[in-house]
Amino acid sequence: MVLSFKHMIRALAVVCLMPLLFSCATYNNRIGSYYDQVINNQYDKAYMAIDQNKLLRRKRNRLLYLFEKGKMAHLLKQYDSSNLYFNEADNFIEVTRTSTADIAWGTLLNPMMETYKGEDFEKFMVHYYKSLNYLGLGKTEDAMVEARRISLRNYAQQDKAGANTNRYSDDAFALMLQGIIYEQSGDMNNAFIAYRNAADVFLKHDGLWYGIGIPEQLKQDVLRTATANGFTDEAQRYSTLLKTTLQPAASAPGGELVIFWENGLAPVKQEQSFMFALTKDGLGNFVFTDASGSMNVPFIWDSNFDPANIKMEELRSLRVAFPRYQEQPVFYTQGTVTVNNAQYSFEKAENINDLAFATLKERFAKEMVKALSRLAIKKLAEAAARPKKDDKKKDEKEALASAIQLFNLVSEKADTRNWQSLPHTILYTRIPLQTGTNQIQINFTGPNQQTKPINLVVEGNGRLQVQNVCTLR
Repeated sequence: MVLSFKHMIRALAVVCLMPLLFSCATYNNRIGSYYDQVINNQYDKAYMAIDQNKLLRRKRNRLLYLFEKGKMAHLLKQYDSSNLYFNEADNFIEVTRTSTADIAWGTLLNPMMETYKGEDFEKFMVHYYKSLNYLGLGKTEDAMVEARRISLRNYAQQDKAGANTNRYSDDAFALMLQGIIYEQSGDMNNAFIAYRNAADVFLKHDGLWYGIGIPEQLKQDVLRTATANGFTDEAQRYSTLLKTTLQPAASAPGGELVIFWENGLAPVKQEQSFMFALTKDGLGNFVFTDASGSMNVPFIWDSNFDPANIKMEELRSLRVAFPRYQEQPVFYTQGTVTVNNAQYSFEKAENINDLAFATLKERFAKEMVKALSRLAIKKLAEAAARPKKDDKKKDEKEALASAIQLFNLVSEKADTRNWQSLPHTILYTRIPLQTGTNQIQINFTGPNQQTKPINLVVEGNGRLQVQNVCTLR
């Protein structure tokens, strides 16, 4: 194809704009003002800052916008508004598919330009917040619908993971939440099934699920609901499997309260670089090999390129940008609840930090294949643009090839987006209530015995109630 000088100028103009379009800043840096307000518990300011952030307002980041707006509205106890955002996010997750335009943007530029579709664990957290919102509004039936949708999400996750039992195929925390919702509504049969399914996830993984040991509370919930349903054989079987017995229940004429403690903030994504070169394996197949020789990634060929025409020197050195998580250490490390002259401690229920690291590692190979193949295609396009010997348009083609080279360099960027206001860890406890007013004091302890008290007033009505508290510092 003959390229005019005008085309070359246009290409160079695009390249000159690239540093403006593709900043080295990560997603976390680019929403920094919002994130700072979240850390400082300025939820009202953070809620407004979301609408002022151009990056969050972009169409490709719509899901992230909905996640953050929904979470801030929830923290402000605007439960109806929160679920408006989370319902839209839920629908977005269900209907959005990878489009041709997404593939094009991801190939020509980088995955940050694709529509964000959410991490798998983020999708489960939508159900968590929607459920809390419905319970906060007293909409038990809607919370029940959400409980049933947790099952559907779990089935979809199992299908995605396939037969690989070492992948994120179930969400034990979501199943524990499901059991609580069913129990709150009086459906003890489905409550038992949900608790049992959650326990089975832990048992299948030797009692440890993504940084969480099976909670003692869950063990008691399984045995208690099995007994309440008259499932004597199941109660005995799980007593043996869980190596515990059903403990006598404390007097709770006012019902019980489940408190979820959302502690700290989820990890943020940063960018890291890997260097690869194209080589051939023993069978003559093209593979990308890193400098240490420890990683060998197959080249997925694009239909526009013939392997017979590939020159190894054209793909001698490839820098691939890939995301990595950076943990945000928690400040408060212990929490206790005091009510009616008794004290209760929290147990870990969900470790989003560990889950994020683990699931990114699980898909590393698949994502690296895509990243390297994308970069190789861009490098081959650069090589194809270079002039041949005695080419009459040598200068123009050389300029275009250089422009493509610079374009490839500045556009190579990892996708560092994620739902930033999720907690690092979710803990929970279950406490008995007296009829009428219950004064509940929660104390969180951090470094040097620094404490943060939170006081709740809960009316014991004879039923199971659910609340959450947050320490995002």
